[in-house]
Amino acid sequence: MTRIAVLGAGMIGEALLAGLLRSGHDPSELMFTERYPERRAEVEAKYGIPAVDPAVASARAEVLVIAVKPQDIEQILDEVSGIGPGTLVVSLCAGLPTSLFERWFPAGTPVVRVMPNTPMVVGEAMSALSPGAHAREDHMDLAAQLMGSVGRVVRVPEHQQDAVTALSGSGPAYFFLVVEAMIDAGVLLGLPRQVAAELVVQSAVGAATMLRDTEEHPVLLREGVTSPGGTTSAGVRALEDHGVRSAFFAAVESAHDRSVQLGSIHEK
Repeated sequence: MTRIAVLGAGMIGEALLAGLLRSGHDPSELMFTERYPERRAEVEAKYGIPAVDPAVASARAEVLVIAVKPQDIEQILDEVSGIGPGTLVVSLCAGLPTSLFERWFPAGTPVVRVMPNTPMVVGEAMSALSPGAHAREDHMDLAAQLMGSVGRVVRVPEHQQDAVTALSGSGPAYFFLVVEAMIDAGVLLGLPRQVAAELVVQSAVGAATMLRDTEEHPVLLREGVTSPGGTTSAGVRALEDHGVRSAFFAAVESAHDRSVQLGSIHEK
């Protein structure tokens, strides 16, 4: 039985706790920390998992999952008094390098950096894992098992994590924005908002499922919808004329640069 502590019970922390329960972990194996009393009580009542102080969590846990916003990392680390020998530290904090945690915790502490995304709340996360200097294969396997409870997992070298953050970490927001714009366009054309939303959301779900299950290149799938001289051809041309591809390049590059900046703030 592996004792797991999650520091932070926001959206990501709660989703991981729920996923661990679904995958068969007993509530007695889990614990969490949360600074806000009302939120603490809500999560305890919902999942039957005990809330503890950060010092208690770090002392008892065999796996310490840090799931706070990068801006809050120094405060939570100040509240962690120490960890037991061999404790695995798993960071879900965007932009923060493993070296930050290796400096803070005892020498030789294994650290795995993870970039998940918010679809983990429905068990459809995409998480990328990178080992720190002291993380062995068994540490990576354990981290992959944890994150596999909420979705799919890939492994990447740490120098690619800022790109991962920009692409899949921030990616759901880009898709939400596209869906929002398409729904508004449907309303503009006279559809009731509820109907427009159902049409667009199911189209997005169907398209994503085709991409995943057929493993076809997106260009081939797009060509399968785009008849010569048809409506889709006209719509795609308008998107290209308005620079949609360039806009996505710029969005991902901006998110990447921000991820790099977040990490550099904590470098010494």
